[in-house]
Amino acid sequence: MWQKVNFIARVLQIGKLIHLVLIGMFLISCSNQGTEWKMLLDQDLSDWDTYLSYRHKLGYNGEIPKDSEGNDIAPIGLNPEGYDVFSVIKHDDEKILKVSGEIYGCIISKEEYANYHLKLKVKWGDNKFEPRRNLLKDSGILYHSIGEYGAEYWRTWMLSQELQIMEGHMGDYWSQLTSAIDIKAYLPEYIMNPVADESQAFLPMGQGEQIPGFCLRSANYEKASGEWNTIELICFEDKSVHVVNGHVVMILQNSRYIDNGQTRPLTNGKIQIQSEAAEVYYKEIAIRHLDQMPSQYVHFFN
Repeated sequence: MWQKVNFIARVLQIGKLIHLVLIGMFLISCSNQGTEWKMLLDQDLSDWDTYLSYRHKLGYNGEIPKDSEGNDIAPIGLNPEGYDVFSVIKHDDEKILKVSGEIYGCIISKEEYANYHLKLKVKWGDNKFEPRRNLLKDSGILYHSIGEYGAEYWRTWMLSQELQIMEGHMGDYWSQLTSAIDIKAYLPEYIMNPVADESQAFLPMGQGEQIPGFCLRSANYEKASGEWNTIELICFEDKSVHVVNGHVVMILQNSRYIDNGQTRPLTNGKIQIQSEAAEVYYKEIAIRHLDQMPSQYVHFFN
């Protein structure tokens, strides 16, 4: 008799446990709603526009390039035909974005994004072009991109914040045009640049601030040349995190820009991927919406 009662009790306990597990699975499912990854790379670059400006030369000074007769040269422009600066190739059944780098330009997401996690892989090619033949290979991810094409110094990119993709400098920050932001970093001294570090206070950098709009990543986590690097960009409200091969290399907040002397928040916009005089490859470009800052990064902002 008691064996039967104990058996029934155990069955009821197991039933309650299964019920709790199902509730937990349901809650997890609910909390993950809207977090599905969207792939942003197909054969036709259908999620992107293309903008090309100039084949910049050594000695460029920020002015509109001129021809041999002194006339202004117009930028190549938006979605031009007959150029293969950006192309999608296939290797081992993978779609890969090849950026030749020979002309300054970018691909620009057709959609604007806010509160997201962007992930992609990147590796360097072999070729470099003027005006960077004797410099490090360079590219970049420009986020919260707004306004006109070609508005900044190189007459190529939109007002934005930049996660730098450069040899030895993956994850650096650059301000584009009038953007500014606060970064956890060591104070710069004399000719030194600020260096990101999670132990430090937030320092304002960029337009309208004493510190110019550049900050070095906390450390170099780039893989050997020719290997794929995983880059992640987490953006939520006015905050962002730069992640290289699983390592947080920069913590940023209070994203903003200056518009006719007024400070305005810069928390959403298009995404640009640069062509900047170096051959570079990107793959597995994916994005997902965030309902909140992921828990593993929250403590950086407390």
